[in-house]
Amino acid sequence: MSSFTLAGTPLTDHFHVCAFFNSKADEYEVLLPFYAEAHGQGEKTLHLVNPDNEQDHKSRLNAYGMNVPDLEQSGQLEVMTWHSSYLDGGGKFERSSMLTKLIDARNAAIDAGFPRLRVVGDMDWVFLESMDFRGILSYEAEVNEFLILNKQPAVCVYDIAKLSGSMMMDLLRTHPLTLVNGVVQENPFYTPASKMLEELDARSNAYS
Repeated sequence: MSSFTLAGTPLTDHFHVCAFFNSKADEYEVLLPFYAEAHGQGEKTLHLVNPDNEQDHKSRLNAYGMNVPDLEQSGQLEVMTWHSSYLDGGGKFERSSMLTKLIDARNAAIDAGFPRLRVVGDMDWVFLESMDFRGILSYEAEVNEFLILNKQPAVCVYDIAKLSGSMMMDLLRTHPLTLVNGVVQENPFYTPASKMLEELDARSNAYS
């Protein structure tokens, strides 16, 4: 299987990246080469996007030289909105359902003959009204186990301007890799899933 890189950095031991960007321009400067590398190696990419940005997202892929209609037709590119991925019909996030969707997407890609699936998710939905941030952190912690087992790259994209300091720290702790200012680094604040989930349970019990 071919190697893969993000922002020029090989991903070899860890595969779950918390990516912080200040603007869409910065985001696409880093991620467009990541997508193009995948397609050039015959891999599949799954893009989880804000429904308001779906067409703009595809336009940026096209402008970078990726033929979106052909890639979608071949199954090498799949673009899903939040409402068909992270969120249910009522606009709520349910982590076990999303984990199942991610596992199924990976298995379907392998069954279809693709050597790897790369997933990138726009996480702005976490700022929607009444979103359960604890459930989101639990998902981020749990998904690490699946990603490590399958050497499955996944990039969670956050708008740094929208995060409070405490939210940013909690998110950092659930990802073994960070991408800040275009640089990928191992995260010294990373907390293994079992320990992070125990802490989240303790927090929940303290306020119940």
